[in-house]
Amino acid sequence: MYLLPAIDLKEGKCVRLKQGNMAQTTVFNDDPAAQAQEFVAQGAEWIHIVDLDGAFAGKPVNATAVENILNKVSVNIELGGGIRTIETIKMWIDKGVRRVILGTIALRDPDFVKKACREFPDKIAVGIDARDGFVAVEGWAEKSEMTALDLARCFESVGVSAIIYTDVSRDGVLQGPNLPATVQLASSISTPVIVSGGISSLKDIEACKREEKNNIIGVIAGRAVYENRFSVRQAVDLLKGNQA
Repeated sequence: MYLLPAIDLKEGKCVRLKQGNMAQTTVFNDDPAAQAQEFVAQGAEWIHIVDLDGAFAGKPVNATAVENILNKVSVNIELGGGIRTIETIKMWIDKGVRRVILGTIALRDPDFVKKACREFPDKIAVGIDARDGFVAVEGWAEKSEMTALDLARCFESVGVSAIIYTDVSRDGVLQGPNLPATVQLASSISTPVIVSGGISSLKDIEACKREEKNNIIGVIAGRAVYENRFSVRQAVDLLKGNQA
């Protein structure tokens, strides 16, 4: 199991939101590339990046910041936010992104996800963000009428490399992840699942590690890392089994 420290981009800066609300933004670093280098120095082998402005605009907005990160680190990068065309996917993969995350368009056009998986094998993840179990889209601003599980099941056996499941109500509030809902989802599908939203302590990381057997392969951590509740190194070692 691996850790994915998060870099959320807004207006070119590294920020965190509270419950997906763009009006509740905390800036943690004016230099996202330097933040990425710090994560790598602490042992991160993956970094999770979201273009928040892009998620609302429906197209890349913070491309320069993403490219700066790609130029400064050589670890695995997964990127989401405003990626809604095959051309955009190809652009980012050609620039060195390891895995592209499709969110809103996965609900709007499931066939697009299937096409992307055919064209870019093992390069496509689906981000499922949920409020009360129902999929939230358009940068979490809207709640759909489809459940997270029903959407995840749409992509069984089409080549999706991972499902990134976020309980929006937990994101950025340091109250722990919604692990029961995540485990229920992960146990009901064959696609590997990554935990996202609410990680607040090493105890949360430990709890996720215990669910590795239930098809969970990774954990995204954001605000807790920025607020020094634990270090990237501590979480990486714990998930790798290098410490108790």
